[in-house]
Amino acid sequence: MSIEKHSLWSFFSSVKLTITLLGLIVLLFIAGTFIPPHDVVQTFANQLSPTAAKVFLFFRLSDLYHSSLFYILMTLLSINLIICSINRLPALWKQYKTPYFPEPAGLFDNLPQSRIITVDKEISKIKPIVESCLKKNYGHISEIEERRGYFFYAQRGRFSLLGVYIVHLSILIMIAGAIIGSIFGLEADINIKEGESVNVANLTKGNGLYKLDFSVRCDKFTVEFYKDGSPKTYRSDLSFIKNGQVERQGTLLVNHPLTFNEFRFYQSTYGIAPEIKAIVTYTNAGKKGGSMTLAAGDTFDLPESKARGFVLRVEENIMHIGPAIKLKIVSQKKSIQFWVFQQLDQIIAMNPNLLTKMPMFNPGLFQPLVFSLNRIEQTYYTGLHLVRDPGVPLVALGGLLMVAGLIVVFFIQYQRLWVFMEQEDAKISISIAGRSNRNNQQLQKKIDYLCKRINEEIKA
Repeated sequence: MSIEKHSLWSFFSSVKLTITLLGLIVLLFIAGTFIPPHDVVQTFANQLSPTAAKVFLFFRLSDLYHSSLFYILMTLLSINLIICSINRLPALWKQYKTPYFPEPAGLFDNLPQSRIITVDKEISKIKPIVESCLKKNYGHISEIEERRGYFFYAQRGRFSLLGVYIVHLSILIMIAGAIIGSIFGLEADINIKEGESVNVANLTKGNGLYKLDFSVRCDKFTVEFYKDGSPKTYRSDLSFIKNGQVERQGTLLVNHPLTFNEFRFYQSTYGIAPEIKAIVTYTNAGKKGGSMTLAAGDTFDLPESKARGFVLRVEENIMHIGPAIKLKIVSQKKSIQFWVFQQLDQIIAMNPNLLTKMPMFNPGLFQPLVFSLNRIEQTYYTGLHLVRDPGVPLVALGGLLMVAGLIVVFFIQYQRLWVFMEQEDAKISISIAGRSNRNNQQLQKKIDYLCKRINEEIKA
């Protein structure tokens, strides 16, 4: 049993496994970029044999970032990082807790003459100078007195030994954030007509509906076009309503999302709603009457005539002679139906006897009211994509830790410095040596600078 455990531990602590897993994850991300939409993949799966379809759908190849394969690879990589970190810990901790004294064997052997300072002064006068120079450059120093003289020790950047663990921790936190976001996150789409509110979203991948605990209202939708007809820019002015109160208003643009109640809203698309509206005005015995915005099925009151109007049809281009609206006006005495054309003058110019032959084309058929169609308005809807990802804070934290860990690993060195003062007859010998876990050349420059400063202070 112990052999099996040892073999399993060795397997998960292998660097080869780390490289293999990272390679598979990269391939997974590349594949996820080119996988076709969910409905296409579902159709393909339906054409497979039952066993192959089960395997295909088990790994959810239409949605790799939420697939079992993704979770398996992330879990294996996490185990691999944890075990590698545990294996490395004893040696690193031993290095971290290495005692200052006695000094490493052979530390002062074969030192160049520039690292050995010889002076003809009393040791009691030289010792404060050496201490002062060390403290200016390294801060805290340790000291021990021996029979041969004095040892001083200074260090800098010991925490850099833990930099690799900061990097490992950051990766684990980001993996945790990705998995949490994948499992508990949500993506959906909603279409809202201008002036309307919705509180139900369509989940992506055909996963049904999701009811929001708030409503989103499109107060205004604006779209601008280039001369060739392609959209230049489009924006949605939104209101977020909760418990009957508008809690937030904002403008949504492409690549400029809005956040509300843990959801992030993106401007994804737009379109023309099936419903069209007509701007209708009328006069009463030649005097200005009123203006109305009407859609098919709407009703309106005409208090001047004690009548009620009904919109039967709204057409953008009926019989290829332009926009028109069909009205029905009902009063106590009569009920009349007729058409109101936007381009009536041009139509009559082409057919002078039109209103005589076809009275239903007369917009003044319900006297003394005369109706006019100003224009037909198309109603746009805005398409919003909303995302809720509870793993984002963890991924952000992991990213910050990753940057911090890499800075510690690559830009901070663990430098250790020993200074030995020894009384030799009437002279004092000061030897300076040091060690660094990386970039030893930088440490040597610092030692040269320290030797120069001590010499200057002694001669001063």
